[in-house]
Amino acid sequence: MATGQKLMRAIRVFEFGGGPEVLKLQSNVAIPIPKDHQVLIKVQACGVNPVDTYIRSGTYSRKPLLPYTPGLDVAGIIEAVGESVSAFKKGDRVFTTSTISGGYAEYALAADHTVHTLPEKLDFKQGAAIGIPYFTAFRALLHSARVKAGETVLVHGASGGVGIAACQIARAYGLKVLGTAGTEEGQKIVLQNGAHEVFNHKEANYIDKIKKSIGEKGVDVIIEMLANVNLSNDLNLLSHGGRVIVVGSRGPIEINPRDTMAKESSIIGVALHSSTKEEFQQFAAALQAGMEIGWLRPVIGPQYPLEKVAQAHEDIIHSSGATGKMILLLK
Repeated sequence: MATGQKLMRAIRVFEFGGGPEVLKLQSNVAIPIPKDHQVLIKVQACGVNPVDTYIRSGTYSRKPLLPYTPGLDVAGIIEAVGESVSAFKKGDRVFTTSTISGGYAEYALAADHTVHTLPEKLDFKQGAAIGIPYFTAFRALLHSARVKAGETVLVHGASGGVGIAACQIARAYGLKVLGTAGTEEGQKIVLQNGAHEVFNHKEANYIDKIKKSIGEKGVDVIIEMLANVNLSNDLNLLSHGGRVIVVGSRGPIEINPRDTMAKESSIIGVALHSSTKEEFQQFAAALQAGMEIGWLRPVIGPQYPLEKVAQAHEDIIHSSGATGKMILLLK
């Protein structure tokens, strides 16, 4: 290690597989130095996303080199910039859609094209709730589903980070928005954030209630957070030409492909990291406008200090009923 290189606290993962116990808090990690088009961010808050747990378990399509620090979407203040960076300077308030060195740390290195200005009206906790949830929801709705104003969308699992983002975006773009949640508090949050109607997906007959609400036509688009449980029901709720966008799935499910035939419906997967730089810029422009106008307002859920990160990973997968975006606080 270079003499005099400054150190920070960060979570490190040395092996894939296992449970949240593989997340190790270390206080002697070197603070990275930005070069070329990189910036160094003093992290104030970092989003915790289900994808972080999939990467940690080693079952995800992308595997970082070990050891690594998890965390993609941070919010904080620019500490230093590489020599080729012109868009940002020390002291700027920013949020990210990705990091190079990992976000579960006191400082994070990021490529400048993954960094965005955080408006004064949003705090750092809210800033850490934008990167993955809003960009994923925007890609799912506008890019994958190609929604049009006047269509009906069902956000299946609407009270978590991506779900709330999807409700806010869909409402802003002129859709009729239905959402589901598993708790009373979750249902309330969904209604406060753009949904016209909300259903409790823990009720045995909630699918019948949705059918009754949407009538013969069905829903045009379903944003699906738990496809391994809901996909078969989703296919029966769709309209002619309807599409299910799979944002999350935690295992296999049996479906009858015939359910797609008469309606000529589609099942489309979405992965934010498949977006091109140009697509990210397009999503960022739309979402920046949402922040300025005021329809993009992240709802913060459970908050954890860095020391409790293993608990956060446990809770994001196993706790029942999300209520807002889970974040780690680094202040």
